[in-house]
Amino acid sequence: MDLPERPVEVRNLMAKGDERAAMIYETIGVNRGYTIPHYNDCYDFAHMLILGRVPTGGGGDSVLSEATEVFEQEFPEVAREIAMHLPDGKTRRFGQAAPAASLSKIKN
Repeated sequence: MDLPERPVEVRNLMAKGDERAAMIYETIGVNRGYTIPHYNDCYDFAHMLILGRVPTGGGGDSVLSEATEVFEQEFPEVAREIAMHLPDGKTRRFGQAAPAASLSKIKN
């Protein structure tokens, strides 16, 4: 199976209630829960968007749920400062284009 087809297959399996697919999304969420606080060491931000094709569909809710749980339990002081968001499915599929389009124009 080619790489672009794999997330589609995982989403299809998740929609069918496959436990293996659920474990993939949970693992991604745990990963985000640990990495986002470390981004805070280098960048000053208050909001984090969970984007891309992988969290599109029901798996995105699992990613956000797991990330939030780890984030709040392991990094409570940072969790009070940063809010994680899961945009609607269409916005998630566009990934980086959505926040880039919302940036204000830089004046020279």
